[in-house]
Amino acid sequence: MRLLLVEDDIALRNGLQQALTVQGFAVNAVGNGQQALAVVRAGDCDTVILDLGLPDMDGLAVLKQLRQKWPRLPVLILTARDGLDDRIKGLDFGADDYLVKPFAAPELFARLRVIERRLGTASSHLIRCGEVELDSSAMHASVGGDIISLSRREYVLLKELMESAGRIKTREQLEASLYSWGEEVASNALEVHISNLRKKLPSDLIRTVRGVGYSISRP
Repeated sequence: MRLLLVEDDIALRNGLQQALTVQGFAVNAVGNGQQALAVVRAGDCDTVILDLGLPDMDGLAVLKQLRQKWPRLPVLILTARDGLDDRIKGLDFGADDYLVKPFAAPELFARLRVIERRLGTASSHLIRCGEVELDSSAMHASVGGDIISLSRREYVLLKELMESAGRIKTREQLEASLYSWGEEVASNALEVHISNLRKKLPSDLIRTVRGVGYSISRP
């Protein structure tokens, strides 16, 4: 899942971007509202994590524009405004969730996994396709009960395919989930990751849709 992190505190922004990347998300981080709207306008995110105290415009104004133009884009508010009226206003403006600073990183990750499941076809943090099981909470996968060793990108790729089981994921969608903005991607990088992943999984799990992308059949 591609995240847009909108946070003006540089230290917090950098720390969150690193932590979210380790969790398997592709993260673009910006520091003000206009930059956030430009990224969303370009279609480069699946979910927005939005701070309300931005230097150029109030975060609620950003949220209002997002809801007017992209009503189905998930938005999680991350802010120091902890008053009941603030929370109600954020949710009434259309936020999908509201997390008050300071917060525990695992709680943020868990809330994002809920959004991610809603965007995909999985209904819990345990996803099964035949004898393959992926635990998005523990960040590991197993085949027939035996945990397999996966690189971070192999794990992200398998997670993306399993959460969208029954649907075709295009090359562009998969590459966007594997690499952050501005990261150079070799022309055959996706094929290399798919090939390495197939060696660790049942041979018929990942199906190639020629000229389009890849898919995993829905169990």
